[in-house]
Amino acid sequence: MAEPTDATGLTGLRRSPLAHLAERMRTATVTGARGVRLTERPYVTMVNLRVDPATDAVAPATEAAGRIGEVLGAPLPRECGRTSASEAHTVLWLGPDEWLVLSQAEGAVVAAELREALGGDPGSVVDVSANRTTLELTGLAARQVLEKGCPLDLHPRAFGPGRAVSTTVGPVAALLWQTDDAPTYRLLPRASFADYLARWLIDAMSEYGGPQPLR
Repeated sequence: MAEPTDATGLTGLRRSPLAHLAERMRTATVTGARGVRLTERPYVTMVNLRVDPATDAVAPATEAAGRIGEVLGAPLPRECGRTSASEAHTVLWLGPDEWLVLSQAEGAVVAAELREALGGDPGSVVDVSANRTTLELTGLAARQVLEKGCPLDLHPRAFGPGRAVSTTVGPVAALLWQTDDAPTYRLLPRASFADYLARWLIDAMSEYGGPQPLR
């Protein structure tokens, strides 16, 4: 997902929550059969959305949810762990009436469009882009790294591309989203906990750079 356009022209003045760890993450990269890489994807637009979707997961969407889906180009996911996506937006399920919209567009623009779609119906739209950052963990050993501290069953039979849930990794709460079969995972912690989580992941990756254990 590309960095959103900054309408204020202040992009060059921003410093991401993990900019100070960029070199450590780069040098922690492991290649080969047990490869794994950690990077930060900063400045992703994130908008928290709340609206009544419908009476249940199979009922037709409410008018407000339908209008919002048209603006996003993707319907609001109606089940735990589900996501939906269009060219510009990805929508992650947070609760029965709550979602996180990730976007390539500028946050104020996305929020304004969603508020207009919400109209006078009950709900809320809040730009929370500064609340979280995004860590990307990818490579053949990525799942094994996460399994050191994540209580979820991350086996492909239970968790695969397009799945996203709130969980913990180590002691840090984060949204965990698998984006492809590489596998690639994106972790969305609160910005204030991002440093701790990144260091935890770097430490968890370290064993994969050594000799492969004998079986």
